[in-house]
Amino acid sequence: QVQLAESGGGLVQAGGSLRLSCAASGRSFGSHDMGWFRQAPGKEREFVATVSWNGGTTYYADSVKGRFTISRDNCKDTLLLQMKSLEPEKTGVYYCNGVRGADPGTARIAAYEYDYWGPGTQMTVAS
Repeated sequence: QVQLAESGGGLVQAGGSLRLSCAASGRSFGSHDMGWFRQAPGKEREFVATVSWNGGTTYYADSVKGRFTISRDNCKDTLLLQMKSLEPEKTGVYYCNGVRGADPGTARIAAYEYDYWGPGTQMTVAS
């Protein structure tokens, strides 16, 4: 089991920046592919970004490319999502998720591929 806990959400003005963190505990964080998903009110959960277990592969949703950066610190068992130039459309609950990694070249973008999920952190971008 891997336990995940997101933090760093809150209210930010449009155009602003925010960094989300996800602290992992339990089994080896460094052997898990990790990702971020977002769920806006009334909408389905959608993929945001993913990083392979060794940090060598990252992949982003088209809507966040160039604005969001996913990274990980396997020594600190922490996943990060740095967000800039935020828009109100990016409002939602952000979830950290993980699955045991395999091919470091694989980008996992489907929710069903992940076994572990955090409870989520709310981020609201005000216009």
